[in-house]
Amino acid sequence: MAGGRPTDYSEDLAEVICLRLAEGDSLRTICRDDEMPDKATVLRWVARNEQFRDQYVRAKHEGAEALAEEMFDIADDASNDWMERLDAEGQGIGWQINGDHVRRSQLRIDVRKWYLSKIMPKKYGDKQQLQHTGGEGGPIDQNITITFRKPE
Repeated sequence: MAGGRPTDYSEDLAEVICLRLAEGDSLRTICRDDEMPDKATVLRWVARNEQFRDQYVRAKHEGAEALAEEMFDIADDASNDWMERLDAEGQGIGWQINGDHVRRSQLRIDVRKWYLSKIMPKKYGDKQQLQHTGGEGGPIDQNITITFRKPE
C-alpha cells in the first residue's frame, strides 16, 4: 500500500510485531510507528489467522515476563536518585534525595506489578489463602439437632 499503513497480513510484519511484543512493548506503542499497521488491523489478523494468533499469544506471554524482569532494572537504577544542592551562587553544597525520581520509579514498578497480577494472576497475583477453623485455630464446633416425628 503506497503512502499508508499496511493492512494486508504479512509474515514479516507479524514477526516484527511479535518480537517487539516479546520484548515488552505494548501493541499500542508498536502501532504508533508509521511503518506498522494500526491496532485494529493487528487485532483483525489475530482473529482471522490461527498461526499468527498462536505467535501473538506466546509473544504477549514473553512480553509479560520481560516486564517482570524490567522491574529489577528500574529498582536497581539509582542514577537519578540523588541531586546536587546548590547555594545562591550556584556552588554545590551537598546532595539530597531526588524524591520525584524515586517516587516515579516506584510508580513504574507498581504499575507493572498491578498489570502482571491482572494478566497472569496465578503467577503474579496476590495469594489468598482461606482457612476455616474454630476458636484458637481448633476445629469448628458444630451442633446438629435431629428431630424425629412419627407420621400422623
